[in-house]
Amino acid sequence: MAGERQARVADRIRVVLAERLEKGLRDPRLGFVTITDVKVTGDLQHASVFYTVMGDDALRADTAAALKSATGMLRTEVGKHLNTRLTPSLEFFLDAIPENADHIADLLREARERDAAVAGLAAGATYAGDADPYVKPREFDVDADESDAEIDEDLEDENDEKSV
Repeated sequence: MAGERQARVADRIRVVLAERLEKGLRDPRLGFVTITDVKVTGDLQHASVFYTVMGDDALRADTAAALKSATGMLRTEVGKHLNTRLTPSLEFFLDAIPENADHIADLLREARERDAAVAGLAAGATYAGDADPYVKPREFDVDADESDAEIDEDLEDENDEKSV
């Protein structure tokens, strides 16, 4: 039950902050910010807000400074829209999702290149010996077939004699 309440409060905080940031702050340092996630402690006293910023490292640093200076105003805004006894404190963290996604994309590209190189090597490869050295062609002995037929006839004769 407590986990559900945490999730509801975190979702509400995310929506309130996103709406407020969409309206804009009067801080020219603030870049294009996206609130990706909010984690709230079990006692609902502290909220960790994860965000991403489109742009270079300098813009990210400026945006972090702008959010830090606007934390009080944003907390007041959250308190107005949140129906809880206490308003949680806010702490902003730059989310590393874009960097992780770029890193994963680079790893996948490298894996595809390696797979293509291995496939190119395998296309021109031949077996070191025969194609399958353990498979032997079957040779049928004509005499063996005749002897099997003679054995079958002998067994039929023995069965006939026993039944009489």
